[in-house]
Amino acid sequence: MGIHIIKMPDIGEGIAEVELVGWHVKVGDTVAEDQPLADVMTDKATVEIPSPVVGKVVALGGDVGQVMAVGGELIRLEVEGEGNVRAGSAAPQKAAPAASEAPAPVKPEGAAKAAAGGIAGQIAASVSQAASPSAARPQAASRPANTTPVVARQPGDKPLASPAVRKRAWDLGVELRYVPGSGPAGRVMHEDLDAYLQSQGAGTAARGGSAYAQRNDEEAVPVIGLRRKIAQKMAESKRRIPHFSYVEEIDVTELEDLRVQLNQKWGESRGKLTLLPLLARAMVVALRDFPQINARYDDEGGVVTRYGAVHIGIATQSDGGLMVPVMRHAEARDLWSMAAEIGRLAQAVRNGTAGRDELSGSTITITSLGPLGGIVTTPVINHPEVGIVGVNRIVERPAFRNGAVVARKLMNLSSSFDHRVVDGMDAARFVQAVRALLEQPALLFVE
Repeated sequence: MGIHIIKMPDIGEGIAEVELVGWHVKVGDTVAEDQPLADVMTDKATVEIPSPVVGKVVALGGDVGQVMAVGGELIRLEVEGEGNVRAGSAAPQKAAPAASEAPAPVKPEGAAKAAAGGIAGQIAASVSQAASPSAARPQAASRPANTTPVVARQPGDKPLASPAVRKRAWDLGVELRYVPGSGPAGRVMHEDLDAYLQSQGAGTAARGGSAYAQRNDEEAVPVIGLRRKIAQKMAESKRRIPHFSYVEEIDVTELEDLRVQLNQKWGESRGKLTLLPLLARAMVVALRDFPQINARYDDEGGVVTRYGAVHIGIATQSDGGLMVPVMRHAEARDLWSMAAEIGRLAQAVRNGTAGRDELSGSTITITSLGPLGGIVTTPVINHPEVGIVGVNRIVERPAFRNGAVVARKLMNLSSSFDHRVVDGMDAARFVQAVRALLEQPALLFVE
């Protein structure tokens, strides 16, 4: 028997360290070739590290939440044969060099998974929801009984589960930390979720107990993975950027009528339109006169770069947290191309398949709370951009038109700008230009 060290692979060019966000195995487990060992994260891309060999786990190279250097020791396995280090060598706590070791291959997490979908909001309500994972699976009763022993989870341990299982649990209102897992390293499977739901019974609350029972439990949740990246990004944005917000009420009655008519005529062949493509089109047209808003500010270099291309970030909520995929070259897209791309990006975020190039390079961002839109928001700018446009919910209210009180559909647009780069007057004029385009939607198509 020998010892085989698997080192932290090179995830991408220029990346020197990654965060360990989840283990799929524990000491004593036997792993197969290509079996997932751990999940690591860099920026907002999560990568699954597989095992290149068959062996037994001897030591883990780090704890969840730990930042590890590329090339450092990730895990030690006991293997048949000599391995790549002497069997008697001590297992170091941190990275141990192994000159002959080639980095393990990596593969994007969730390449075949289906799961749930700005800066403060959720774009998921604006695009079609992913199909329920249970619809594509055989019924639980038709599968053979699961004989894998259930792994007990210690209090505070984060449950391991695929994005599809997490999405289904979210839809059912079940917290995965209560569900025992029978998969590798205690991973929660769909069968485990089925068993948990059956054990609760139709009339029993998922959390159990009386609604008025006294509770004294506490839960310490480590801020790791995507949540840590979000926290760092938001703190950096607020620390670096002097925000100011501007809110305007917009009458979208005609816009909504147009959207309904377009969907009635073209919905079956071209896809349904939401408000977002129409807003994106209005921003594209308005930004022609306000290039200082379609920009990125390098505050350390003291350089503002204005872009002719409009790469719109679409703030999207995922199971893990907020992500901002980018709809590139919105200026060259029609409404249906925008709608299709927004839907594709949102689905990629929910599935965990969005790549680095899809999550970077935006020049301005749209954020929306969907049906939870509220009256006013103060969105945080997606650094190093200089502007963000926030959508609030549409409400029908009485309004005066030509001396008569009529019902109109009204919506507030809440936007924030970097006051170092964008003057208040220019921001107000930009929002008013967007308002004029949305209130007279024919102007969106007049060149």
